[in-house]
Order: sequence, then C-alpha cells, then structure tokens
Amino acid sequence: MSYQAANPLADDFELELGGAWTAYWLAFLRVVTGWWFFHSGVTKLIEDGLAYTYGPTYLKQMTGTALGPIPVLLGEHLGWLIQAMVPLGETLIGLGLMVGALVRLASVFGVFFMSLFWIGNAEFGHGLVNSDFMGLLLFVTMIVLATGRYYGLDAIIEKTKLVKQHPKLRYLLG
Repeated sequence: MSYQAANPLADDFELELGGAWTAYWLAFLRVVTGWWFFHSGVTKLIEDGLAYTYGPTYLKQMTGTALGPIPVLLGEHLGWLIQAMVPLGETLIGLGLMVGALVRLASVFGVFFMSLFWIGNAEFGHGLVNSDFMGLLLFVTMIVLATGRYYGLDAIIEKTKLVKQHPKLRYLLG
C-alpha cells in the first residue's frame, strides 16, 4: 500500500466484502452487539432473577401499537414465561453472539426482541429510525452477513461431521 499525494485514489487499500478488514469489522460488530444484549440480560438476572416483572408489564402497555392486542394477550396470559425468557433470552443471545456460536439463530431471536422494543416504545418523534430500529438492523446484519464465520465458533462448528452430513444446519450457523 502506497500513498500518492497527487492521486490519493490510487492507493491499493480495499474494503472488499471478503477482505481482512471486513472480517475484523464484522467480528467486532458481532462481539459488541453480543455484549450489549449479554449485559442487559445478566443485569436483569442479577437484579430480578427469573422474575423480571417488567416484561409482562411492558407487553400489557402496548395497546395502541401496530401489533394490536397480541402483545397485551401475551403479557396477560404468558407473563410467567416472559418473566424468565426476557433475561434468559437476552443473556443467551448475547453469549451466542460474543463467542460466535449459532449466530444466525441467536440473531433471529434478537430481531424478535428488537421488533417488539421498536414497536412497543414507539418513540417516532424523529421518524421511524430510532435506537431500537438501529439494534434491529444490527441483528439483521448478523443474519445476512453470517458474522459467526468471522473469528467465531460457527466457523469451527461448520467443519464438524454433523454439519457436513446435514448441510441445512448451516442456516442456523454463521
């Protein structure tokens, strides 16, 4: 790589999708996103254990959202499950992303969480793009670009005999 003052665009520096810088960035993005969710889940576990009562309360307050009565019914009838699943889900999603294992599967659940947060918070005073939507986009990025294959355990898991015998498992990995 050389720098030419006369023509700075003549550099050999490339950010191609298969390049090393892209791999580093995607691994970093995956780990940071994982830490964000892992920290959120572990904090809830430490403070409330498996009795995170705000989860059902949050769903019951989603009366005027685009999802209609669905979250309210979930909050009323499955509150006991949601109390445990919110902190466990966030912790497991974050852990999966940080170590790079089952990244696509974890990210699908991350999309589910972030969709509920985005619609439930409904702070669209500045438009549809808010921090919850940006989190949703991070998880979609993890799915589309299979970030677990970059310095993650998914790269190792994909080489196992089980995955080679059942190639459809690769859709959960990456």
